[in-house]
Amino acid sequence: MPKGSKDIEAMPAPEPQKPRFAHLLTLSQVKDILNVGMPTIYALLSSGELRGLQLGGRRMWRVSEDDLADYLERCYQETQERIAAGNVEVPTGQDDG
Repeated sequence: MPKGSKDIEAMPAPEPQKPRFAHLLTLSQVKDILNVGMPTIYALLSSGELRGLQLGGRRMWRVSEDDLADYLERCYQETQERIAAGNVEVPTGQDDG
């Protein structure tokens, strides 16, 4: 047995890759989840901040749940960095709702 072959035999076989098919959301659903207006959604898509895909017709856009989750995670991370740097002003006595 060649040197090191015992180590190779002991390694588990890699699991086969499963295709990733995330649930796709309409822009209206994304708008409702983020509680923002459609102009904001279009701006996020056109800037590349939020990843989306266009299916078939001109206005048939979808955003995967995974891409929305990634966007929100980046927003949380950026907010934490701004807070740590002291660059966030939180309005007092105002409610966004």
